[in-house]
Amino acid sequence: MFRRERCGKIAERKDNRMAKKTKKPSQKMQAWIEARKRHHLSHAQVNMARELGMNPAKLGKIDNHEQEPWKLPLPQFIEELYFKRFGKTAPETVVSVEERCRLEAAKRESRRTAGRCAVDIATMREALLH
Repeated sequence: MFRRERCGKIAERKDNRMAKKTKKPSQKMQAWIEARKRHHLSHAQVNMARELGMNPAKLGKIDNHEQEPWKLPLPQFIEELYFKRFGKTAPETVVSVEERCRLEAAKRESRRTAGRCAVDIATMREALLH
């Protein structure tokens, strides 16, 4: 049995492998997660805003339609800008910020393992030639 203390909790595993840590999203992605919650945006609207190159820290300036009645609410404003620039109402594939982080981490890990395999193969060839 394997025991390890983490943050005051004891994690037990029946096999001798260590549990993988789940990485936190990067600061950029965390800013988008917070902006989505703060401004009540959907995953599609967050994707649109990211493609438009918007800054998640500056969305509060745009989202003041109650103080300035001539402005559109932020979700409709993002959709309108997206339609003007790209000519479509929504992105083709909608991926949540958290899922995008997971996909990027998996891609990074596969690159690492591919690089390690390439190095191993190169060293094996070199050993066989000598």
